Parts: sequence; structure tokens; C-alpha cells
Amino acid sequence: MSVIGIDFGNLQSLIAVARNRGIDIVCNEVSNRTTPSLVSFGTKRRFLGEAAKTQEVSNFRNTVGSLKRLVGRSFADKDIQEVEAQFITAPLCDVDGEVGVRVQYLGSENTFSATQLVAMYLSKLRETASADLKTAVSDVVISVPGWYTDSQRRHILSAAEIAGLNCLRLMSDTAAAALGYGITKTDLPEDTTRHVAFVDMGHSSYSVAIVGFRKGQLTIKSTSFDRHLGGRYFDEALVNHFADHFMETKKIDIRSNKKAILRLRVGCEKLKKVLSANPQAMLNVENIMDDMDVSALMNREEFEALIAPLIDRMINPLEQALALSGLQVQDVDFVEMVGGCTRIPAVKQRISEFFQRELSFTLNQDEAVARGCALQCAMLSPAFKVRDFQVRDTNSYPIKFVWEPIKESPAESELVAFPRNNVVPSTKILTFYRRNPFDVEAYYARPEELPHGIKPWLGRFSIKGVTADPKGELSTIKVKARLNIHGILSVDSAYVVEDVPGEEEEEVDESGESPAVGEEAAPKKTVKKQVRKQDLQVVGVTTNLDVKLVQQLCSTEGEMASSDKLVVDTEHKKNEVEEYVYEMRSKVEGSLRPFLEPSVLSKFLADLNDTEDWLYGDGDDTTKSAYVERLNTLRSVGDGAVERQREAELLPKAETQLRDAIRKFLTSASGKEERFAHIAAEEKKKVVERAQKAQTWLDNAMATQKAQPAYAPLAVFASQINTERTELAHFATPILSKPKPKPATPEPAPAAAAPEVTDTTATPEAAAPPKSTGEMDVD
Repeated sequence: MSVIGIDFGNLQSLIAVARNRGIDIVCNEVSNRTTPSLVSFGTKRRFLGEAAKTQEVSNFRNTVGSLKRLVGRSFADKDIQEVEAQFITAPLCDVDGEVGVRVQYLGSENTFSATQLVAMYLSKLRETASADLKTAVSDVVISVPGWYTDSQRRHILSAAEIAGLNCLRLMSDTAAAALGYGITKTDLPEDTTRHVAFVDMGHSSYSVAIVGFRKGQLTIKSTSFDRHLGGRYFDEALVNHFADHFMETKKIDIRSNKKAILRLRVGCEKLKKVLSANPQAMLNVENIMDDMDVSALMNREEFEALIAPLIDRMINPLEQALALSGLQVQDVDFVEMVGGCTRIPAVKQRISEFFQRELSFTLNQDEAVARGCALQCAMLSPAFKVRDFQVRDTNSYPIKFVWEPIKESPAESELVAFPRNNVVPSTKILTFYRRNPFDVEAYYARPEELPHGIKPWLGRFSIKGVTADPKGELSTIKVKARLNIHGILSVDSAYVVEDVPGEEEEEVDESGESPAVGEEAAPKKTVKKQVRKQDLQVVGVTTNLDVKLVQQLCSTEGEMASSDKLVVDTEHKKNEVEEYVYEMRSKVEGSLRPFLEPSVLSKFLADLNDTEDWLYGDGDDTTKSAYVERLNTLRSVGDGAVERQREAELLPKAETQLRDAIRKFLTSASGKEERFAHIAAEEKKKVVERAQKAQTWLDNAMATQKAQPAYAPLAVFASQINTERTELAHFATPILSKPKPKPATPEPAPAAAAPEVTDTTATPEAAAPPKSTGEMDVD
């Protein structure tokens, strides 16, 4: 089983996989470590990722980017209409209450919601990971911005389900980067907290998080964002500058041509990257419009002056993050930079000045989030064993519950259950006193902090089956609300509790002794204990996609994927036919000519030419089976010639090897060599007869083969000769390699018996050896 982490980016995405006792980045079909976050639609199929990138300019009306900014948003959102519309070249529309696109697909107009578009793209990432790992991929952790709302998170989960992925967790970008940072640190303190600021500036947004690290855990203490500050806004500043510049110098209105804007935007993105490493750079855009090429030189100081207003906006999120964490600048131990735009010198300088310290770049700025997601996925999967490390994320927006008050407590009608920076996941128990069923609605408590246009409503939860208690009084209802591991709100259950009187146990002092004998024991206190009595039904309505709609979208995605595969397979088969025509025609007119009968040769050449004409005519757009049929027809002739040519090259070598083997075995079995003298004559005769049989067969087969023309069917194949040589060796070798028998060893002569002497006069004492006196005798 493989687990992956996906850094879902607005411009491009990365896939990381846990394997080989580490984390690797998966390369896509063109060996890039990043995959463009684009979906494009054509007349025959969809183009996803790298394939869509090639369509970005030529097919701009049917190519969609900024998927991360669209998902979970409505068409009427202010952000969508005023901001995102300028970065998306496909026409936007409303699709079942969600923003979507209207494109030309398969020759007709189609609409797709943002959730469908994300699902298409995630399907591509899943296929990329499966191709690299050579196994099916299911479990995944996907990164999302910390400022994503409940609705956006729900739609990402739905998109993952449609794409065939089992999302174990939606993880904020900064938490993923922090996990990748902390789990590798072996010097984290146990009793104190190390505070690290993570500054993440990507393509479309800017995030700051203050994270506290202790041994084996991290806690997100605060987060702050600017949702409209990132690389694409730096690019847009350059685009506007050069659009004015070329209007003045070249008299061309680039803004009037969408293709020209796209080409200029691509050039400005490259210019920005070059200026991050060099003091000056040249912008060159070929054929920007009206067959004109444009170029301009810019230095870093000019670039920084253009983006100065954007750089100034970086300070506010830094100040907010520090204020929410309760820390001062000097309390931050390290500042880690994440995201491609943190390479811009002006960005690094401003952050360094704010924190009054050198910045740290221990993480890979582009890959840190994907690696952290893969680590989290491995930690959540039972298939991997990972070092224990607790990740305590937080919610970015406070959530309150609202309900209709009752006459017994008319002032109580709402409660902030999950304040900002509440730990995720987290569970809260809300207590209500009711005698009838009631509804509870969830809202974001501070709508002004949400992205422009996002509605604060999260859901309505109806608590069914509520009745008065046996005495006719209000029942005590406990409602269990939860922010789950994805940062999504749910009301999991509700139940009735009953107050049951009980007695408080006897208090025992610290020594563990009861009151002394004779002392008056204190009376036991009567207390009320709440006992769960009855579960209640909870019916919830949230911003989730309808279950039936998700199932329908899963089916639609499967059909489109099958259609795409058929189109790709058809194109590959067409290319195979074309390649075969060109290759065989050059060979037939050259090395293959002797191996085709003249009449067959002329017809085969005519068939090749006809097929070429067909490919650029009626066969330019046809079915896969038509290409297969054409290819098989050509191969039925061409492959035979290729085989005969190959055999003509292999037969001489095979013949020589077999004749050498026959000669060797005949010589060994017929000669007078001493080393074969121990082998029985009958055995040698068998070897000779088998070798002669092989020689006769070979002589006849080769004579027949050499007597016929090169284009005739083969009389013998090199493989048959090699088989005959192998069988001959298997027969003869065991006989000729029999070891010589060992010479007989003569039996040893029996040893002569020593004469036996018995001293009958010796007494036992005399026969015994003399006892030592302990003195040395001297002669």
C-alpha cells in the first residue's frame, strides 16, 4: 500500500510519497517534479496538468486554472467577480449554486463546477502517482490554505472522493510545513517551547503561522493571512507596467487581446524569477500580437518600486500573528520561509527586518508542504510505522451556535463554541433544556473576517425526539459538536441525561488514614450525577454536496476518464501505424528488398503508400479498430520479411555453433584420449550416433534453406538449431563427463602379535612401582 501527500497549489502542485524510509517527490510524465494546476477541454478529450499547459494560450477559452481559488465558492461571490475573473480566461457561470466554467468539449457546450474541475485534476495526480509507484494509490493527505472555510473544505473532500481518493486529512499548508520541520528535529525541548514563525508566500496567497514545538508535538499558536498577496500579483504589476510601456513605445494595446495578455504574463513570470537572482533581466515575448515581437530591460530596483505597495502589505499579517500568539518579536526563535515567492530579495528583506533576525531556509521552499502531507498520511495509515509526533492545528474563524430561545431563558440564544485558534480536532458538549424538538444553527461568529462573498452560515442541525421529563419539566439535552480532523464542523450526536442523586464518597486525608476512633465522622454529601438516558436523532443540513450528486459526478468522471483513455490509445495506435509505414518503406527499399518476392514487394510498397495517404485523409480521424486493422494487414507481410532478414543474420552463427559441438563430441567419443578411456564403448557409441544424427539433420535443413530464395518461407530457424545443440549437449555431456573410478585400496596385513611374558615369581609388592622418597638418586 502506498500513501501520498498532495500540495494542492494554485499554479502548480506537488506529489510526495512515503517510501524507502523517507519521503520522495513524484515526477510526472515529463519528469517534472511539479504539475501545472490546469484543466483544458478539447474536441476529443480533456487535457490535464502538463498536457493542459500546452493548451494554455492556443485554447485559452477552454483552459481553466486557479482551481484552488474557485472550489467551494459561489458565482456571485465578490472575490470571484472582482478578482478571480481577471485571472481565468474561460467564461465563468453558475453550476448548481457553485461557480463553474462554460467550455466547448467534444464539439458541444458543457458546464463544469469547480468541484468537478478539482476532481479531474486530482484524478490526474492520482494517475501520476500510480504510474511512478507502479501500484494503485488511494490514501492521501491534501494541503489546503488555513483560510479555507468549512464549505471549501467540504468541496475538496467531495472532489477527492470523485477522483477515487481516500482523503485521510485536509491539512493546512503551514501545519504540513511545520510537521516536516519538527519531526526531523532531535533537539526539541521537553520542558520549554521553541517558537518558530512559518512565513508562506505562494502564487496567490500569503500566510503566517506561529508554531510552538516541544518534543514529540507541535501546536499552531496563531495564524494570519492575506488572501490576495502572492506571486500572481507581482506578475500582474509587471504586466500592467509593460502593457503601458508597449502602448507608449510600440503603439499596441495588449489589454485588448487575451492571447497577448497571456503571453505577456508568462514572460513577466519568467522575468520575476530571473530578477530574484540577478540585478537585471530582459523581457522577450515573441509574436505578442499583430506579428510583433517585444522586448524590454528591467533592473531589480525598478521591479521593487513597482511591487512596493504589495511588500508593505506583508507587515500586517505578521503583526496579527504575533498578537494572537501572545508573543513578542524577541520570543520567536526561528523564522522559516516557505513558498516560491519568498525567494524575492525584497520579500526576504522585509520579513528579516520585522523579526530582527536572519531568516532560516532549512526546508525546501517548494516541497516542504508536500513532504509534510506525505508524513501525515504515513502517520495516519496503518501500513506505516512513523515516529510519534502530535500535530495540533487550529481553526482560523470562530464558530457560534444560534437557537430559538425559550421563555424560561429568553436571553440565551447563541454561544461561541469554537473560538479562533481552537485546537483541531476538538469536541464540545452543548447543554440545552427543552421539552420539544429544536434546531441549532452554526455560523461563523465574525463574518467580516471571511473571504469576500462567503456566507457565514455553516449548517442547521435538528434535534428530534425531545420530550419533557417524567415530571413535565424541561429535559436536559446534551449536544455533541465537533471540529473534525479536516477542520469541518459537525454535530455528531445528541442525548438526554437524567439527574440521579448519589452520595459523595468519604474524604481521606493525605496520609491515607480514616478519622480516628472516637472522632465524629463528617456527614456524607448528597450530589446529583448526570446519567445518559436516551439517544436522540440529529438531522443535519450543511454545505455538503448531495450524496446522489456526488455519485452521479463519480460516474461522469469515470465515463470521461474512459473516453480520454480511448482517445489516447487511438492516437498512440495511429502514431504506431504512421511509424510502421515510414520505417518499413525505407527498409523495403533497402535491406529488406531481397526478402520479399518481387510481386509481393511491389504490392506491399503500394499498400504502404496507400496507408500514408489514408492517414492524412479519411484515416486522420477514425476509430482505434480501423488503425489496428490497417496495422495488422501491413504486419502480415512486413513482419515475415523482417523475420527472414533476422534469421539470415542468425542462422550462420547458429550453424557454426552446432557443427562445433558435433565435432567436439565426435572427437571425444571416437578418439583414443586417455581421459575418456574409462567410459564404456557402448556409451561412446551412443554419443557418436547422437552426434551423427544431429549432423545429418543439420546438413539436410541447411541444404534446403540455401537452395531456396531469400524471400521463401524458412526451412529452418536459428532457434531450432540452438535447441538441437542444447539437446545434444544434454545427451552427450553426462556420458563424457563421468569420473574415473577410484583405484582399489589393498587391505592392510594383520600386525604380528607381541609375545606375552608373565612373571610368576613377582609378588604384588615387587610388581608395583617403587614409591618415591622425595629424594634424588645420584650415581
